[in-house]
Amino acid sequence: QRQLVESGGGLVQAGGSLRLSCATSGRRPFSMYAMAWFRQASGKEREFVAGISRSGGETTYYTDSVKGRFTISRDNANNTVYLQMNSLKPEDTAVYYCAADFWGFGSPKSEYEYWGQGTQVTVSS
Repeated sequence: QRQLVESGGGLVQAGGSLRLSCATSGRRPFSMYAMAWFRQASGKEREFVAGISRSGGETTYYTDSVKGRFTISRDNANNTVYLQMNSLKPEDTAVYYCAADFWGFGSPKSEYEYWGQGTQVTVSS
């Protein structure tokens, strides 16, 4: 079992930045989990945003719409994964969810077993 708690969402103007954090806890070492961020805009399906492999996080994945603007990273010592979001656009407005996949790869096609409650990101034009 792994508990995930997101934070860092809020209201920001277009072109601004936010950093989301996902603090995790559980019995197994955090480094054994691949991590990812998903988002769900109002009236739309949830979509993969970014993922990072287990252990040192040498492999990352991004959906095309955020490449070059968002960066996913992990801090195994603090059991936390981050999503740095720069050059935000109104279309980035959504609830952002953190997810964990034990012994996974962090890819868009992975099956993530654990999910946080989400944090709202709103980008005004």
